Amino acid sequence: MRVLIVEDDAVLRDGLRVGLAIGGFNADAVESCEEAEAVLKNHEFDAMVLDLMLPDGSGLDVLKSLRERRDTTPVLLLTARDRVADRIQGLDAGADDYLGKPFDLDEVAARLRALVRRASGRPSSLLEWRGLRLDPATQQVELGGEPVRVSRREYAILHALMIHPGQILSRGQIEEKLYGWQEEVESNAVEVHIHHLRSKLGPGMIQTVRGIGYRLGEEP
Repeated sequence: MRVLIVEDDAVLRDGLRVGLAIGGFNADAVESCEEAEAVLKNHEFDAMVLDLMLPDGSGLDVLKSLRERRDTTPVLLLTARDRVADRIQGLDAGADDYLGKPFDLDEVAARLRALVRRASGRPSSLLEWRGLRLDPATQQVELGGEPVRVSRREYAILHALMIHPGQILSRGQIEEKLYGWQEEVESNAVEVHIHHLRSKLGPGMIQTVRGIGYRLGEEP
């Protein structure tokens, strides 16, 4: 899952980015409204962690601009302003959830997983397809009840495909899930990861749609 963190406190921002990365998220981070606006117009995210008190304005302005563009990216407000009136204002402005500082990093991760799950219309946190099971909370993968060891990148590809069963994801869309904007993308990285996944899961689990991209293999 690709997440954008908008937080001006450098220590907190880096802690969130590193902690969420350990939890299986591909996390990018910016520190101002201006940077957030620019990034959101050029990149897609599965969710966003948004502070309200930013050096060049309020996070609510970023949120309102997002919703005015009819962008439905789930937003978790994370702020020291935790009065009931502040929570109401944030939720009414289009936020999906609200968490006050100080916070527990595991709770932030759990709330983000819940937001993404609800946005995709899934009743359960587990992702399942043709005997393949993925648990976002533990980053564990099973096939036919047996554990499958996958790398962080392989897990991210599987998660992206299983969140959108039947949908074709282009190579570019998959790269967006795998890499932050400051990371160098190798020319054949996606193909290599797909090859490794097929060797572990069987050739029919991930289907290539020539000239378009990849999707989960159709149900038999």
